[in-house]
Amino acid sequence: MADLLFKNNRPRWIILCIDLLICFFSIVLAYLLRFNFARIPKVESDSFALVFPYVLGTRFFSFYLSKTYMGIVRYTGSKDAARLFAVLTIGTVFLCCTNLCTWMSQKLFIIPFSIIVIEYMSSTFILLSSRFVFKALYFEMKNPSRAKTNVIIFGAGEAGIITKRTLDRDAGMKYKVLAFIDDDTRKISHKLEGITIHPFSALADLLKEHEVAQIIISVQQLPAARKQAIIELCLNYNTRVLHVPPVSSWINGELSFNQIRRIRIEDLLERDPIKLDEDNIRLQLNQKTVLVTGAAGSIGSELVRQIARYNPTRLILLDQAESPLYEMEMELQDKPGVRKYEIVIGDVRNKERMDNLFRTFRPQVVFHAAAYKHVPMMENNPSESVFTNVLGTKVIADLSVAYQVEKFVMVSTDKAVNPTNVMGASKRIAEIYIQALGKKSGTRFITTRFGNVLGSNGSVIPRFRQQIEHGGPITVTHPDITRYFMTIPEACQLVLEAGAMGKGGEIFIFDMGDSVKIVDLARKMIKLSGLTLDKDIKIIFTGLRPGEKLYEELLNDREKTLPTHHPQILIAKVKETDLEAISNAIYKLIGLFDKQDNNEIVSCMKQIVPEYISNNSVFEKLDR
Repeated sequence: MADLLFKNNRPRWIILCIDLLICFFSIVLAYLLRFNFARIPKVESDSFALVFPYVLGTRFFSFYLSKTYMGIVRYTGSKDAARLFAVLTIGTVFLCCTNLCTWMSQKLFIIPFSIIVIEYMSSTFILLSSRFVFKALYFEMKNPSRAKTNVIIFGAGEAGIITKRTLDRDAGMKYKVLAFIDDDTRKISHKLEGITIHPFSALADLLKEHEVAQIIISVQQLPAARKQAIIELCLNYNTRVLHVPPVSSWINGELSFNQIRRIRIEDLLERDPIKLDEDNIRLQLNQKTVLVTGAAGSIGSELVRQIARYNPTRLILLDQAESPLYEMEMELQDKPGVRKYEIVIGDVRNKERMDNLFRTFRPQVVFHAAAYKHVPMMENNPSESVFTNVLGTKVIADLSVAYQVEKFVMVSTDKAVNPTNVMGASKRIAEIYIQALGKKSGTRFITTRFGNVLGSNGSVIPRFRQQIEHGGPITVTHPDITRYFMTIPEACQLVLEAGAMGKGGEIFIFDMGDSVKIVDLARKMIKLSGLTLDKDIKIIFTGLRPGEKLYEELLNDREKTLPTHHPQILIAKVKETDLEAISNAIYKLIGLFDKQDNNEIVSCMKQIVPEYISNNSVFEKLDR
């Protein structure tokens, strides 16, 4: 029925004829209204032969020139309506002007002004309303109300209205907005475009009473706690949660349905935005030559993006990963405001190559993010962990002193605290060395220490997402394993903040929030994907990997913390180490590389870091 009534590809001239027919009816209606539906005086009826062709001719040429009849009526939107309104208005102004001209020249009105005004109002109303009625009828016949999907929009402000209109315009009327939810008590029980606004407390009842497929969060600056409460509640009712992107990412300033994206697990774990001391950070980086090692990695690349905002004189991107570094270069080329940067392929362990880099560019600030970080892989390759994480750090740190770098900021890890694996121990040795070096040099050495970052290369989030896409199962090492999580941008913001406030010698630790059970993370990711645990996808436990802890720590038992002006950054007080002693120990450790005896290498690491006790590893025998 709908296909017969609303046939696709009807000739455009039919739409033009219908529009002119409506204008003809409007002229007739104008005369009837002007004379109260009584007999029209002969003096007026005699002018019909001139009035009707003149008005319809004006409308025809205005419609033809503006191509208003070329639009697809069933997809009429606000822009189409605005254009039609403008064309009618311009045509009416033309009629008024010609009327005035004939009066001034011949003391005669071609058309009474009252007829012009009534015809304009009638034509505008009927032409616009008929298009929207036709559109509504088309979509109702295509998707009757009983077949529509229920949707709730969180946020009854301007963004909420735009979201609803976007659904109406782009989603083919497949969605029915059941309710608006808002925290503003002044809006509760009011109606917005005919839809009732409810408080957040009513959300659970709405989800329980109705089959709600999706809830769309339209509020742009929604507190993290409120967002998490919404998601947690919706997960219990198998309701998908979508999020309207920031206005800055809308195409040509207009929201499209395809831009409304699903809530990700990262959104569930995020916290309120970090307040940075922008002035202090800018003071440290503005007009400075800044080097970022590991610039193609998860943390390094985000550091590059954020540092670029502070107008450095030159930004040097160092990494040995060719393809990711090339992608980073392409990103910087497309980013407005990034003036000067250098792409350097090199290995931080190669002293000659690094010396050439420092000699050529003379960096003033160094962010050292280059490191091996995967615990099981480093457990199986201790020599490479030592060579990159210890020797690589020593090379960059020594050159920073030699070339009088102002500040050296090292990205470390919570796994350096009471390490149970080779990777964590190697990072702890690097921490000890740069702290000792900082006491003997003018360069200020600063260490930043935090836990897992969401979405970083090799982290559980991309791994779980990939397993879900392949239909599972999701593999978790242990049912009780927990981790601290932080988003990549959040971690990098705190690195910049700590780097700016550091005076030298500090180990800054970040407030990672509450630890999260990995198995709970997996369950939530399954629900967010619209799947059912143990029906669509399973979770299996594979056992702890070599060197893996059940629980991560951010502080050594013997360490104490001091507060800073930033509530999410603390300073760890650690025991001091003599530079000569640690240098000799590292020299001995690096000297073992050529022998490739893993037991001897790890044994030497345990001598340098006495609290290093292996866990679930072949190296546990060295602790006995």
